[in-house]
Amino acid sequence: MKWYLILAHDAPGSLSARQEARPAHLARLEVLQGEQRLLAAGPLPASDTEAPAIAGFSGSAIIAAFDSIDEAKAWADLDPYVAAGVYDHVEIKPFLKVFPQ
Repeated sequence: MKWYLILAHDAPGSLSARQEARPAHLARLEVLQGEQRLLAAGPLPASDTEAPAIAGFSGSAIIAAFDSIDEAKAWADLDPYVAAGVYDHVEIKPFLKVFPQ
């Protein structure tokens, strides 16, 4: 398996859809974590404040292990945030983990 960065960009005005789809989105990440395939995951706040949820989010970043970039794309395409219209577009890039060792 190799690491891939899934960089998702939120659609404008998608905060309420994000909140509704969050439990299903997190459940999929918990599966990856249980399989020890999740390096990091989290939202990208739209502003650098103490309460970023008020301003919303600009997207999400996930670094996870897959057999191929096609498998990573297929996994990302099935994300509940995609189905809910939260993500405007998603980029998948190979990721080379150097640190931590």
